[in-house]
Amino acid sequence: MSDPSLAALRQNMVAGIVAHTIFLTGRLGKASLDRRVLAVMGRVPRHEFVRLELQAFAYEDTPLPSGYGKTISQPFIVALMTDLLDLQGSDRVLEVGTGLGYQTAVLAGLARHVYSIELIEELAVDARQRLARQACNNIDLRIGDGRAGWPEHAPFDKIIVTAAPDLIPVALIEQLAPGGKMVLPAGLPDDQQLLLVEKDARHHTIATREILPVRFSVLEEADA
Repeated sequence: MSDPSLAALRQNMVAGIVAHTIFLTGRLGKASLDRRVLAVMGRVPRHEFVRLELQAFAYEDTPLPSGYGKTISQPFIVALMTDLLDLQGSDRVLEVGTGLGYQTAVLAGLARHVYSIELIEELAVDARQRLARQACNNIDLRIGDGRAGWPEHAPFDKIIVTAAPDLIPVALIEQLAPGGKMVLPAGLPDDQQLLLVEKDARHHTIATREILPVRFSVLEEADA
């Protein structure tokens, strides 16, 4: 498929995200996402971050298998989670669950630096190669248990988790900077909610808001 055709498919994908957001205005409390987020979604080539046999479906608004029982999230969810983070150009971001690197690439287009952790070595190796081909140079990626975060580089201005723990990991709350935001799915497999977690800049208290019901892969532990 030609580059112009792929670009057109990406723009159609973004139009679908815009329409989906309008449909959920009542639940989200707003009718549109940040234009910067939509612009990055229109630039990052999702087809480069899905399995070869699934590239024909890369720009449909649906999750796709990434291997090892995991999925790449649907574009709307990627855009929404990114929007909720309210990323700034100076932000240092922790991502838990690199997968094949699509969400990572989106974050890298908006933040100063992204630190990403992937538990499954094969996915991490694959993601590193895909991100390198896209010249994403502001990313550090390591293999490990994302529940523990990355304390050597903490605190983080923003944290995003792309698989669902039953409860918010305490280590991630501790590694979130004062005034920071974390977005993650959490809950039992059949009762997950997308959450926005904010840490007060002065008192370091935590406020949590439910955004909408979701269904994500379970955030596994290293010894699971």
